[in-house]
Amino acid sequence: MTALTELRSNRKTSTPIEATDVAHLAATRKRLSAAQRTWLDENGFDARPGSVCLLADANGKLARVIVGVDTQDPLSALAALPMTLPAGDYAIAAESIALDAQLAALGWALGAYQFTRYRQAKREPATLAIDAKTFATLAPLVEATHLVRDLVNTPTEDMGPKQLADAVKQVGKAHKAKVREWVGDELLEDNFPTIHAVGRASHRAPRLVELTWGKASDPKLVVVGKGVCFDTGGLDLKPSDGMRWMKKDMGGAAHAIALAGLIMQAKLPVRLTLLIPAVENAVAGNAMRPGEVIVTRAGLSVEIDNTDAEGRLVLCDALAYGAEQKPELIIDFATLTGAARVALGPDLPALFANDDAIADAALACGRAAADPMWRLPLWRPYRKMLESYLADFANAGASRHAGAITAALYMERFIPEGMPWVHLDTYAWNDADRPGRPRGGEAMGLRALFAYLQKRYA
Repeated sequence: MTALTELRSNRKTSTPIEATDVAHLAATRKRLSAAQRTWLDENGFDARPGSVCLLADANGKLARVIVGVDTQDPLSALAALPMTLPAGDYAIAAESIALDAQLAALGWALGAYQFTRYRQAKREPATLAIDAKTFATLAPLVEATHLVRDLVNTPTEDMGPKQLADAVKQVGKAHKAKVREWVGDELLEDNFPTIHAVGRASHRAPRLVELTWGKASDPKLVVVGKGVCFDTGGLDLKPSDGMRWMKKDMGGAAHAIALAGLIMQAKLPVRLTLLIPAVENAVAGNAMRPGEVIVTRAGLSVEIDNTDAEGRLVLCDALAYGAEQKPELIIDFATLTGAARVALGPDLPALFANDDAIADAALACGRAAADPMWRLPLWRPYRKMLESYLADFANAGASRHAGAITAALYMERFIPEGMPWVHLDTYAWNDADRPGRPRGGEAMGLRALFAYLQKRYA
């Protein structure tokens, strides 16, 4: 696993990293030689979060790294170090102030990520040695996060509907799962009309990919991910700045694929179904038009008010199909609305759920995993914003109010009454580089919901 190794040998083989803060700086200084204290002063080290000082021994060899941390943010504490420290092996010093060692190591690994499909790595990251138990816990989480980042970062010419389906097949092959798909007009033949309608204008055929795994006798779990590989907005065309990063509109699918991999690797006792509707929302003579009415798989008629509200359309057929299996829980991930970003900013995914106990447990798991989410309400009076004069309802409406909520309410129509459902409206993206969070694709809510499922099915 990139930048993490098991600490099998004597700790003396690794350069110690001592974490400290302003309150503990005096105690840290007492352990240093007079020359090292002078060097600390010469470098203006003040133990504020993010400050770093490299200390040498009497022979000028790197002997210790002192780093200022915020103990309330252990995920970021060491996250900048793998790409800033000299290449080599490091370990957290026994003298460090108390940190959540698991989260600090996770942050280190996430900070070492580089997307290298189109260019060479800038450098080799420094390596942090951790105990075997922590390594075994973190390895799947790091690999799943890197998978999300890789899928989202890949441009659409190399990550179209077929390539997204191939990613499902690759995960399925690794865990001996069964994978099938419906491609192009097969979607119409087997009654997935909204997936077909959104993707039919692209030169690359739309598809629905289904992965199944686990014992038939185990509780059924359905995971769905929005796989819009590029979103032009359709005939309701996005402006150029709104279209620039729409390669990431399959971020929900990336999360769902990664979560399925975590579930299978952990061998959770569930009967898993993963559903990925994979399309491009393109413009052509046969593109879906505003004002059309589509009768969905569930038999509900939908008026197309806005072709740029396409994510809920591809998801609704997948949700209806998943619900037919009568699972005890449905989870979906989607880069669904700009309104969620306006409400909560880029770091907090919006969580919707029709079960308070599940929502509370998932939020608690997110806090413990340093993968926070924020719950928004399924405020049913807002359904009136999606009223249609000629269909059961519309996919969007004239009002710009509560856009994330109305999108969730649209999808809730396809969940049978009493069936537990969780919907995560996630950004799946970092706009700028931060420790542990490099610019580009990002997993947001993945660790939280996996932790919830581990707890639920332990």
